[in-house]
Amino acid sequence: MNFAGWPFAAAYGPLQAVLGTVAGWNLFVLLTYVGAGGFAALWLRSLGLPLGAALVGGLAFALAPYRVAQSTGHLLGPISILLPLALYGLERRRTWLAAAALASIPLSGQVHLALGAIPFVLAYAVARRRAWPGAVAAGAGVAAGVVVWAFSLREAVERPFSEVERYSASLGDFLSRDPGVFERFVYLGWLLPVLAIAGLGCLCLSDTRFRSRPLALVLGLGALVPCLLALGSNLPGYGFIWRNTPLQATRVPERLMPIACLCLAALAATAIACVCQTQARSRLVVGVALALVAADLWVPLYDPLIADEGNAIYKRANAAPPGRLLEVPPLPPDAYAASVYLYYAMQAPRERPLGYSTSAPPETFAVARRLPQGAPALGVRVIVEYDNGTPAGFSVLNPP
Repeated sequence: MNFAGWPFAAAYGPLQAVLGTVAGWNLFVLLTYVGAGGFAALWLRSLGLPLGAALVGGLAFALAPYRVAQSTGHLLGPISILLPLALYGLERRRTWLAAAALASIPLSGQVHLALGAIPFVLAYAVARRRAWPGAVAAGAGVAAGVVVWAFSLREAVERPFSEVERYSASLGDFLSRDPGVFERFVYLGWLLPVLAIAGLGCLCLSDTRFRSRPLALVLGLGALVPCLLALGSNLPGYGFIWRNTPLQATRVPERLMPIACLCLAALAATAIACVCQTQARSRLVVGVALALVAADLWVPLYDPLIADEGNAIYKRANAAPPGRLLEVPPLPPDAYAASVYLYYAMQAPRERPLGYSTSAPPETFAVARRLPQGAPALGVRVIVEYDNGTPAGFSVLNPP
């Protein structure tokens, strides 16, 4: 069972039907920027922050480099927009909204993010005196996570700690604009952390109406803890934590970073709100802050790809006699390059013995090692051959 279609297939489906696969996807990704900034600003407004400061916070979350990087080829970026929506639901005492948003994080397959999002939302609810709605939302999140585990992860292959070591960030990665290794890209900006520290002081020490030490504690820890855990094997004691908690089922320590991105954005917005004490200078401050935050967080993370929506080889393969399809060379299910095969599955929607899944059971790896020699026994009739990641030819096997 593949949970990745929840909940955004409802939005992407109509876009794909009208615009096609590639243009529909591009528009969908752009709309998730609007959702990220809009939901974050909506939540900050519900906290009592002025509109200008809320817009700064919304922009900071929408452009958060880690969130953007996880939107270029991963659903973690789009799914992260549900986190501020859950907090907004708590602030407005709309328990159903908070529960639906929080439960949708694990239901989308982003279980690692849910491991941090559920306790974070619950802690936020306690700090904001919304304990009962927070408990309901957290319960819904846990129930959704159990469902995903039962149907998708229960028989998943065990993770070796060597994979955690491979994907662990270093302290320098937090300051580098160079995307480098995709999973280790955790750049936070240079200005945003400074604004966040100022916002933390505003929540703890100021005499303004924004003062709230419980909120400061939750946002401060929400910004710090994911950054520490992102260090993975470079953090003393992480190995012990990983082996003795549900994190043992994960391999990329940075997956909790959307929580830190949201907390940093909220703290920065609080700092702007404290500075804007008079209406006379608020517009100037907000305008300058928006420009500086955008410049601080902008990183070129997108590359143009060939929009191969009508590949001739797959068109011929789809018209071949019925049977399963195998792409060669066969790739183990945890190889990221196998996701290219899945793209063409939209043009030739046949059953395949392999696919791309980082949580595939051990039997799948055994099947991959027996291919392509064992293809006929698995009902494979069509084989598509690749050359340097591009479809290069196809053949039809005679039935056994």
